[in-house]
Amino acid sequence: MEVVLEEKDVADWIYRGEGAANLVLAYTGSSPDFVGKVLRIQKAPRSSSQCTTDTSVLSTFECLLWKDTNDLVSSTSMEAVQQLYVLYVMRPMLGSEHVDAGVRVLVSRKFLESVENNVLCQRPAWRVNAAKVNTLCDSALLISDHSVFPHGPLKENPCISVEIKPKCGFIPCSRFITEGNAIKRTITRFRMHQVLKLNQGEISRISEYNPLDLFSGSSDESHKAIKALFTTPQNNFRIFRMFSTASIGDNFQIRCVGQACRAQKLDQLDIEGAIHAYYNIVSQPCKVCRDLGDSELSRMYLSLHSISLEESLKIVREYLIAATAKDCSLMISFRPREDGDPGSAHNSVFLKSTNQSFDYKVNFIDLDLKPLKNMVYYYELDQKIVSCYTQMEKMGHGPSDFS
Repeated sequence: MEVVLEEKDVADWIYRGEGAANLVLAYTGSSPDFVGKVLRIQKAPRSSSQCTTDTSVLSTFECLLWKDTNDLVSSTSMEAVQQLYVLYVMRPMLGSEHVDAGVRVLVSRKFLESVENNVLCQRPAWRVNAAKVNTLCDSALLISDHSVFPHGPLKENPCISVEIKPKCGFIPCSRFITEGNAIKRTITRFRMHQVLKLNQGEISRISEYNPLDLFSGSSDESHKAIKALFTTPQNNFRIFRMFSTASIGDNFQIRCVGQACRAQKLDQLDIEGAIHAYYNIVSQPCKVCRDLGDSELSRMYLSLHSISLEESLKIVREYLIAATAKDCSLMISFRPREDGDPGSAHNSVFLKSTNQSFDYKVNFIDLDLKPLKNMVYYYELDQKIVSCYTQMEKMGHGPSDFS
C-alpha cells in the first residue's frame, strides 16, 4: 500500500490494546483504505538506552531454522518477518478463513511519536513502565479489525466480540519427560502455571478454566470452558461490549480450535526433549545435560545429541510453531441476524431464550514468531512451574485445594 501515515493522521487512530511486543490502534476515520482495520505498532523495552530496530534482523541460527520459508530470512524488519511468518507458516496451518496476515504500511517518526504521547494515559501503568513505542520503525502492520463485521448496519446491530486465549489444549506424553516431572502427564500446563502465578502473587485466585474442555469438541464442555473464563477472566478473556455467557447458545462450538490443537501438537518431544535439539543447533555444550552429570537421565538424552542437524532444526522449528499456537488468541464476534435475511457469508447460531439468530466469525490473532533464544526461557519456566506444583502437592495440597 503506497500510503505513509503522518503526524496529521494520528487523530484518526485510537488505543485498542496491547501485548508484550506490540501496541494496537483502531481506526475511526473515513478513508476506505483503513475502515475496518487496526494498526499494530512495534514496542521497545524501556530498559534499552534507546529504541532500536536490532530485533528486526533474524540471528544466524534463526536464518538456518527458517531457511525454507519464503523470503523470511531476507526480511530486514520485524514487521516483515512477522507478516511472512503468519502468511506462509501459520495461515496454511490454521485456515486462511481464520487468519489475516495483514499488509505493511509506512509510518513517519512524527506519527509514532504522536501515537506514544496520545495513548500514554490509556495504557496500563505496568505496560507503560515496561515498554514504549519504537519510534525508529518505518512501518507498521495493518490487519483486519476482527471485533467488527465488514458489512452491515453496525449502529443498529452492534457487534459483540470476545477475545479468548485458549492455551495448550493437550496433555504431553513425551518419553523425554523425566519421572520427577511426571505430573505433566496428568495435570494441564495451564492449571500448574496458575498455581505458580498464585504463589508469586500475580493472580488472586485460581481459574477453573480447563483448556481440555474448550478443545474437546463437545458443546457442553466448550460452554463450561467459556463460563469458567467469564468467571475468572484474568488475561485470558476480554469482552468488547456488554455480554452475557447466556448469549453463547447451547449448541455453540468453536470448531477451528481443532486446527489450533493440531498445530500445538507439533510439540511432540515436550520442551524437555526439544531443548537438547536447540543446543545441537547453536553448537553449545548442553547445559541441561551438564547439570544432570553422569546420570541415567543424561544418558537418556544422548540419543537426541546424536541426531543430524536437519532433524534438530525440524524439532525446534515445530516446537516454536507449536509455541505460537499455544500462545495465540481467538477473536469471536457476534451480531444479530436481520429479520428476513435470506442468508449470510458467516456461520450462525440460534439462541432459544431470545428466539434470535446471530452471525458469528472466529479469527486467530497474536500469531507471532517466537525467537529461537526463547528455548532456554521455555525450559526454565517449565521447570519452575512443575517444581512449584509438586512442592505444593508435597505440602498436602491437592488440585482441589488450589481453587
